[in-house]
Amino acid sequence: MCGIAGILHFDKERKADEILLKKMTDALAHRGPDGEGYFLHNNLGLGHRRLSIIDLNTGDQPMFNDNKSVALIFNGEIYNYIELREELQKLGCRFRTTSDSEVIIRAYEIWGIDCQNKFNGMWAFALWDNMKKQLLLSRDRIGEKPLHFAVFENTLLFGSEIKSILAYGMQEIPNYELLDIYLTLGYIPAPYTFFKDIHKLKPGYCLIIQDSNIKELQYWSLPEIDENNMLRDKESIYQNFSTLLTDSVKIRMRSDVPYGAFLSGGLDSSSVVSIMSKISSFPVETFTIGFKEKAYDERHLAKAVAKKFKTNHHEFIVEPDSFDESLKKIIHHYDEPFGDSSAIPTGYVSKFAASKVKMVLTGDGGDEVLSGYTTYQGEKFASQYQQLPRWVTDLIPFFLSQSSKPFKGSIRYKMNRAYDVVSSSRLDFLERYLNKISWADSELIKRLIGDIKVYPVQDFLYDLMEDCSYKDNFYKLMYLNFKLSLPDDMLVKVDRMSMAYSLETRTPFLDYRLIEYMAGVHKDIKMKKYERKTVLRNTIGRELPKEILTAPKKGFTVPLREWFKGNSFDQKLQTLKKNSILDQKTVDQIIEKNVRGQKDFGNFIWMLFNLKEKIG
Repeated sequence: MCGIAGILHFDKERKADEILLKKMTDALAHRGPDGEGYFLHNNLGLGHRRLSIIDLNTGDQPMFNDNKSVALIFNGEIYNYIELREELQKLGCRFRTTSDSEVIIRAYEIWGIDCQNKFNGMWAFALWDNMKKQLLLSRDRIGEKPLHFAVFENTLLFGSEIKSILAYGMQEIPNYELLDIYLTLGYIPAPYTFFKDIHKLKPGYCLIIQDSNIKELQYWSLPEIDENNMLRDKESIYQNFSTLLTDSVKIRMRSDVPYGAFLSGGLDSSSVVSIMSKISSFPVETFTIGFKEKAYDERHLAKAVAKKFKTNHHEFIVEPDSFDESLKKIIHHYDEPFGDSSAIPTGYVSKFAASKVKMVLTGDGGDEVLSGYTTYQGEKFASQYQQLPRWVTDLIPFFLSQSSKPFKGSIRYKMNRAYDVVSSSRLDFLERYLNKISWADSELIKRLIGDIKVYPVQDFLYDLMEDCSYKDNFYKLMYLNFKLSLPDDMLVKVDRMSMAYSLETRTPFLDYRLIEYMAGVHKDIKMKKYERKTVLRNTIGRELPKEILTAPKKGFTVPLREWFKGNSFDQKLQTLKKNSILDQKTVDQIIEKNVRGQKDFGNFIWMLFNLKEKIG
């Protein structure tokens, strides 16, 4: 796990500047505190910061082939490097190290750019082929590792984080056209960033740069599925799922340094810990974050799992006075507005774990692979709700909206949520998706933005879904999760916060073999009636404590709506009102409704804080 950065001048007579390259990599020092390395060759400069996990002695980068015609800088892990190494040796390759980095080089020598399809792992790498005068930039299939790029002053710049590109001297110019997308989704999706002319390489894509030509290629996507012939043999599915997930955990436990696991108390992380405990010859180190507010705290569930599998368990409590430190840390490490407040506990559990280990396994990706989000329940409900008589579907939302008015606090929040669910069930798929995932309704966001010209989030989603061949809304949601929220929200959150503390995270549920297999499983097998994660419950889940199986889904949420009601936040909220871009009257209304308990705007206010730090 590392940080990478590079320079390629399109003017071949212009030499790459080592001082500027070092500035770019210094900006990524948190991603790689164990070492640094540079390669400068005429108009090319490659820089690397290393976090040593595998091959501690001979894995330094940049790494080269035998005649130094190929140079590599690499961020990530190739989990099947041992198997690939053996395959390549049979093809005549000789290895000088035990590093997975060298496997990438040898694989490229044998298979060219098709080598990307051979790798099982997470990565962002830059590979220079001096014979072809060609630079290959590649990002892993799912988007676990980030890669940003820009063309500035006739030069290609790239780096693991935006700050490395800015360190070269490129200007930080906000792109206000993305305000509607950010205020609706809570993040900026690829290929965009919040800054003009700086881009994210999309997951499953690579760039091939030769002379001044930049060619983008897609080498992987979700598989095509026959919705009339999905997998439905439960016993076979359960067996294959268990085998794939167990092997995924096993190869992700390959490490030359101490490691552990994040343990939230949910089904996914608990299942990963269960498998790890069977494989490991010593107690697994587990790490949990909790809150004093009981409605948000799942430490008791994590403790039950830790006790069952005899882990060496650690826990930490996040409190409201952590807000300032968290906001400062998040603004620095995300570079652009990032509104997912679960970055706060993710940062704390990463900091906590990093004091004990250098790598952890996590349960991230389980909801995507298993179709486990409550939104999947919503899609099933919507398909049935739409079959009811029209007078019934009109009456229920009206009843809920009127009956919620006398209440405040948790009862009103729940009734508002019920109203949102039944109201959205009458909408088309993308409208319903936006209604469910947005922290504020579209009319409120329009009032906030005012006359600023924006790229409407609806247009963005329609453009994104043009390549989706799935017909059933349940599978469309799966496509959206893998193409949008997983790579641009969930994985960004974990990558930035873990790497802020030089901690590597590995995600067994995101093994591409498991993703491709489960994509073809029928929705009624994944979700029996309205039961979430039926496949996991009937396999690994059978060995978990019963309270894990019966606990409601909470997610890694933060009690922001309660924090922002407290007197200690009055001054902070006043500063939020002094915003030069957004409509101030609407900001006042949002804060007031949250304080009075009329609407849960906790996470949306957090989004506004993040945005204010970038636009003033």
